[in-house]
Amino acid sequence: MSAQCCAGQLACCCGSAGCSLCCDCCPRIRQSLSTRFMYALYFILVVGLCCIMMSTTVAHKMKEHIPFFEEMCKGIKAGDTCEKLVGYSAVYRVCFGMACFFFIFCLLTLKINNSKSCRAHIHNGFWFFKLLLLGAMCSGAFFIPDQDTFLNAWRYVGAIGGFLFIGIQLLLLVEFAHKWNKNWTAGTASNKLWYASLALVTLIMYSVATGGLVSMAVFYTQKDGCMENKILLGVNGGLCLLISLVAISPCVQNRQPHSGLLQSGVISCYVTYLTFSALSSKPAEVVLDEHGKNITICVPNFGQDLYKDENLVTILGTGLLIGCILYSCLTSTTRSSSDALQGRYAAPELEIARCCFCFSPGGEDTEEQQPGKKGPRVIYDEKKGTVYVYSYFHFVFFLASLYVMMTVTNWFNYESANMESFFSGSWSIFWVKMASCWICVLLYLWTLVAPLCCPTRQFSV
Repeated sequence: MSAQCCAGQLACCCGSAGCSLCCDCCPRIRQSLSTRFMYALYFILVVGLCCIMMSTTVAHKMKEHIPFFEEMCKGIKAGDTCEKLVGYSAVYRVCFGMACFFFIFCLLTLKINNSKSCRAHIHNGFWFFKLLLLGAMCSGAFFIPDQDTFLNAWRYVGAIGGFLFIGIQLLLLVEFAHKWNKNWTAGTASNKLWYASLALVTLIMYSVATGGLVSMAVFYTQKDGCMENKILLGVNGGLCLLISLVAISPCVQNRQPHSGLLQSGVISCYVTYLTFSALSSKPAEVVLDEHGKNITICVPNFGQDLYKDENLVTILGTGLLIGCILYSCLTSTTRSSSDALQGRYAAPELEIARCCFCFSPGGEDTEEQQPGKKGPRVIYDEKKGTVYVYSYFHFVFFLASLYVMMTVTNWFNYESANMESFFSGSWSIFWVKMASCWICVLLYLWTLVAPLCCPTRQFSV
């Protein structure tokens, strides 16, 4: 549905005939959703371009199959083999253009409360011109003077923005865990079956976390060696146990009756996932066996066979990376998520327990299309007010642009980075993921102990 909607909006940029032809085939969709998918499509296009720029395979294929390749590169002053259009420096420039694009729209859409203003119309339309603007900004970054100074300065900006993006996602994960427990706990007052649901989900969470840690202990450690992996698994497993005990401790329960094992189970699962992701990103350890041959240790045997197909790993890994970033961007830009980051939560007595608690229980204010009226099949769901915060939406995509830039260029190992070796192991990525894991635990622990440390302040989670 989202792809059809985006096609419909793009067709509307090319004239009424294309718009009518395409939109007649599209299902009805809300305006707020279609707008976010269009910006996500632009984001995907630029990220795809960055991945191509970082791929040595694509560069070799272009050189082999494009006629007069070297002459074309010299003609556009990109070097003898278009070296200025590939590598980490090219990705930095393109992501600079995309980041500027979203930052400008972040400033443009500040304090918009309804979709009828001029600025709201710019945010929700003019897709063809915005595509031209995005392309012009990404291309213009290649003409910035004093490239060395620009790249060095922009690298630090990217690192700060990338860590901020990670921090926002960790904050929202903690908020999600608390919201889930509070919503389902509210239902126990009228229906005791919610107790069973809470117990079942909590059991599943801890089973997944325990099973994951045990599996990693089996596949990522050996009897002799792998001491780093053993220490990290022991530390992270101990942290999961610690947050579980703190969550049900009497002193925390007195101050926060809604605290329980469901939240700590969610955080434990995420810690397990980050631990697995970090160990998978760790450079392989190679030692000599008794016959003098090099063997790889501390990784699963089936993983070694999989990583031999670099193209398969690169394609699957890149798709998963883009999917996770888009999911984080689109789910963290709702109005409830924006309020949560500012410390504003719904009152517990107003909670209505439901399985899909992330979505609003009430109906949306919509404006139906007239029966005889032709045009896009769009439901205008922002007649009275915006469904999400426009400026915050663009700010998250601004940070996501910086996060993509740092991730694709291998964070601080940028000079030797390329897409083919991106998923084969990197100490930078390993420590970023491990740091994210520990920060997530610290954030959750702070939500538990903050009311004890600051008894005069009012905390609501």
